[in-house]
Amino acid sequence: MKKNFLLLLFLASLLFSFNACSDDSDIIEEDPTAEEKEQTEEERIDFEVKSFIYRGLNDIYLYKADVPELADDYFTNDKAKTDFLNNFSTPESLFENLLSSQDRFSFITDDYEELENQFDGISGATGMEFGLGVIRGTNDVFGYIQYILPGTSAEEEGLSRGTIFTEVDGEQLTTSNYTELLSKDAFTINTGYVEDGVIHMTDNTANLTDDYYTMNPVFINKVIELNGKKIGYLMYNSFIANFDKELNTAFGEFKSAGITDLILDLRYNGGGSVTTATDLASMITGQFEGQVFAQEQWNEDYQKYYEENFPDYLINEFDTELSTGEIINSLNLKEVYILTTVSTASASELIINGLDPYINVVQIGETTTGKFQASITLYDSPTFSEKNRNDEHTYAMQPLVLKIANKNGYTNFVDGLIPDIQIEEDLGNLGILGDPEEPFFISCT
Repeated sequence: MKKNFLLLLFLASLLFSFNACSDDSDIIEEDPTAEEKEQTEEERIDFEVKSFIYRGLNDIYLYKADVPELADDYFTNDKAKTDFLNNFSTPESLFENLLSSQDRFSFITDDYEELENQFDGISGATGMEFGLGVIRGTNDVFGYIQYILPGTSAEEEGLSRGTIFTEVDGEQLTTSNYTELLSKDAFTINTGYVEDGVIHMTDNTANLTDDYYTMNPVFINKVIELNGKKIGYLMYNSFIANFDKELNTAFGEFKSAGITDLILDLRYNGGGSVTTATDLASMITGQFEGQVFAQEQWNEDYQKYYEENFPDYLINEFDTELSTGEIINSLNLKEVYILTTVSTASASELIINGLDPYINVVQIGETTTGKFQASITLYDSPTFSEKNRNDEHTYAMQPLVLKIANKNGYTNFVDGLIPDIQIEEDLGNLGILGDPEEPFFISCT
C-alpha cells in the first residue's frame, strides 16, 4: 500500500470603552474603535490557531500519552480548556508546551506554502550546502561547505566543497547570531580553508543571493570500474517523492551497466518520504517483493484502530512499482555500502534499518542522527488535510505520528545507528564526491 508520510468554536470578545461623567453611575457604552476591532480579530484568529494545535496533537500525536494536558478527560469543561489555551502568548509557545520530552523533531510553521515547497524540493538557496562547527574554547562558529548546487550564486562565485567561512557581512558568526545572519536573502561571506587542523582565512569574499531553486536529490550517479568491479555510486540528498522517477532512472542506468557493488551516499540526507524510502529499498534489492520492509507504531488510539480494522496499513512492503505505476529497476543486490554522518536521519536511517534483516548493509562514516519516527503535515481543517483548510491563517504543524521498526521490530535507536567502519570527515581533506580517492569512498574498497 502506498502511503505518504514525512518520515499527517471560536472565541470572540467584545471590548467596550467607558467615559466617566460627573455622575459615576452614568456610564455611556460606545462602539469599539477601529483599533480595538482589529485587536479583537487578531485575538479570534490567534485562538483558532491554538485550538487547531490542541485538536491535532490531542488526536494523532505519537507521544500523546506523555503529555497530561492532551488526555481526553484532562479538562473538566470548555472554559477550563479555553483558559488553558489563552494562557499562552503565541501559538508557538503552546505547541512547544504540548510536546513530549522524547520529541526532538516536531515543529510548527506559520507559512505552510513555504513548507510545501520544501517538501517538493523548492526553496530559497544560496547554493551552498554547509555544516557548522564551533571553534574550540570560544563561542565563535564557522561553516564548511559540503557541496554546491549547480546554477546558483555559490557556483557562480567559485565556491567549492571544503571552503570555510567564519563571517557574514563582516560579522563573526557566533552561537547566538548564526541563525539570524545565515537567514538573510543576500549576504557576503569570507572564505578560507583548513590545513593541519587550523583554519586559515584568505582576503577573498563571495556574494550570495537566496533565490528559489528546485533541487534534484539525485545529485550524483555514476559507474566506476575499479579493481575489476563495476561500482555504482549514488549521492542522494533527500527523499522527495517528486523525483522518484529520476531516482528510478539512475537505478536503471546501474542495472544496464551491470554493476556488482553499490555505494549509497546519504551523508547529508535528512530524510523525507517513507514511500520513497520503501521504493529505494526495493531498487537496491528486488528479491523480497511482498515481504515486510518496515512496521509502523502509532499512538494507542490509532494503533488499536488500525490493528482492528486495517492491519495491513501498518506494514510497508518491498514493492515492484512506483506510485505512478512505473516498474521499479531492481538490482537484486545482497550487499550495499551506505555512507553516513550525524546529518543522516529519518528515511535515510530507515533504509539502513529496514534492509539490515535481509542483506549485508555496510555502514561507513559517522553515527547517524537517531530519528526513527515519521511525521505528517496537519492543516487547520476538519480532517487536518489541505481540503477546506482555514483561509484566515497559514499555520501548519509537522508532528511526529509514528515510529518505524524493521522486520524484526527494531526501533528506538535514540543515539543513532553506529557505523561498521567509523570515519569522520576531515575538513582539511574532504575530497571530491564520487571520486575513488575520496576518504569515505576509499573505505568502501
